[in-house]
Amino acid sequence: MTKGVNRNLSPIEPFKRALTGCVRAIAGDKDLTVSYGLGVPVIIDGHINLPEPNRIPSKKELAVLRGWSDSLALTASCHDQSMHDRIAPGSGDARDVFEAVERARVESIGAQRMGGVALNITAKIEDYYAHGRFMEVTDREEAPLADALALLVRERLTGISPPKTTHGMVECWRSWVEERAGKEMSQLDKHVDDQELFGRALRELLVALDLPEGFTQGQDGSQDDEGDQDPEGGKDSADENQQSDARRDQETEDQNPRGEDDLGEQEDSGEDAPSDSSDLDDEGLVEAETSQPWRPNLSVLDDPEKFGYQVFSREYDEEVQAEDLSRPEELERLRGVLDNELKNLSSVVARLANRLQRKLLAQQNRSWQFDLEEGVLDAARLTRVISDPMQPLSFKRESESDFRDTVVTLLIDNSGSMRGRPIMVAACSADILARTLERCGVKVEILGFTTRAWKGGKSREAWLKVDKPQNPGRLNDLRHIIYKPADAPWRRSRRSLALMMREGILKENIDGEALSWAHKRLIKRPEQRRILMVISDGAPVDDSTSSVNTVNYLENHLRHVIHEIETNSPVELIAIGIGHDVTRYYHSAVTISDPADLAGAMTDKLVELFDKKSSG
Repeated sequence: MTKGVNRNLSPIEPFKRALTGCVRAIAGDKDLTVSYGLGVPVIIDGHINLPEPNRIPSKKELAVLRGWSDSLALTASCHDQSMHDRIAPGSGDARDVFEAVERARVESIGAQRMGGVALNITAKIEDYYAHGRFMEVTDREEAPLADALALLVRERLTGISPPKTTHGMVECWRSWVEERAGKEMSQLDKHVDDQELFGRALRELLVALDLPEGFTQGQDGSQDDEGDQDPEGGKDSADENQQSDARRDQETEDQNPRGEDDLGEQEDSGEDAPSDSSDLDDEGLVEAETSQPWRPNLSVLDDPEKFGYQVFSREYDEEVQAEDLSRPEELERLRGVLDNELKNLSSVVARLANRLQRKLLAQQNRSWQFDLEEGVLDAARLTRVISDPMQPLSFKRESESDFRDTVVTLLIDNSGSMRGRPIMVAACSADILARTLERCGVKVEILGFTTRAWKGGKSREAWLKVDKPQNPGRLNDLRHIIYKPADAPWRRSRRSLALMMREGILKENIDGEALSWAHKRLIKRPEQRRILMVISDGAPVDDSTSSVNTVNYLENHLRHVIHEIETNSPVELIAIGIGHDVTRYYHSAVTISDPADLAGAMTDKLVELFDKKSSG
């Protein structure tokens, strides 16, 4: 009889041990930590997390897992994060493209040196795009540039063609990229082994593609003066940036009274305060002659202009129902894609949803009335029945507690940086939570926020026509999307939720106004308890607005709005950040590094809120 054999050991364990050793060998770090669990593959602070394989995995699953392990091991070996942060653009499309192409560089190094690694990474990429949404795409708005350019660079560096499932997306951009940046593309393969030189060459490529807006003053190179691409001439944006830079020191003093430390309070000193006070006094005199009450403390939610936040034009903003943005047949197709993803997430999310449902139902029927003359026999008082049979007060009855009406609003960031896995998981989580809360009698509203166009849209065109006045404020066209109204049942909105999967929807994000909009809708609701959950992947980003206003213009407004809601509103505000720390904005918030953890985070925060109320 063979000794020392653990019959309970999973047959996949030897493979995992071998894969861990391979990862450490490629990374060149024998102390590298490798773990297996739920979530997407990721490397954070020298720790690699890989998906837990099935007990008896298929050959395809093993190849994909090897591909991810090779990719992350190569990242640990060939990628310097501090250098990346120094030379990469700050935000926007430029940042997305830069990071995607850098991943392609890292993976190409391994593919060039080791044939097995090339096969593994190819399997990983084919699996990533297996959904097939990009196979027949013909509109560049629905074809993410970052993904397409990364595949084109990989093809140039390794000679491996992009997967057939990405044919439409890649061909949408191929001729456009070659025409504008063919020369710059040819320079990349000369520096594939040098991250810094490759990064500088990639910056030149971004400039050639009119994507320099993410570069900041703290980075190397001279791209800062390029600014946004101007429809009427390339030098306009440079002039705007120069004017903005010249004004920053002068305007900082005006901006400080409404900064983070004061958040909505008026200063007694400074040029603005006396004029504001006199205006309020005049308003008070006028209102005193009427029956309208005087409101001495203006809210940033009611009048953002009083807090230094301007909007150049609201004419082109839109609040739109999701079904009005797409044809019914396209929504049906996108719903099919979402349903396929729900199958993959169903086991994990279903457990979390059931946990939340049990919590809510328990709170709706959680108390008992004792010492009654009729009802259910109280086992704790059986001795009384024997000792004093004539005693009638030996029964109990479960009483339904005053479970206050509740409505939950899910406000989901629909910006371009949410593209791919984050928006997919957000849509799945919103869908399942909406169904779960509906079963518990809790109404759910699902909203999304983005912009109608990249780089300003019609608002920017109108600004250009009036000779570009300084400090125009918000300079883009808002698009606020209603995926599911609170009073609409899930079954009526199920197709609309799938609109999030449409690539062309995701553009830029102006969080402050979106939060104010969702709050105004929620505050009108008749329910006694109102919860607003924000799901975002970082700070507000709109390149058109940022290029012609003061530093942190949108961020300061977001802070004002959050402070007002958290301190003066009956709405309970919570936030979940994906990949970015949102705890610096929101008092009640959690940050997750893996989009797959979103459903758990949403459920945990809701359970935490209901626990707090039940114990309060």
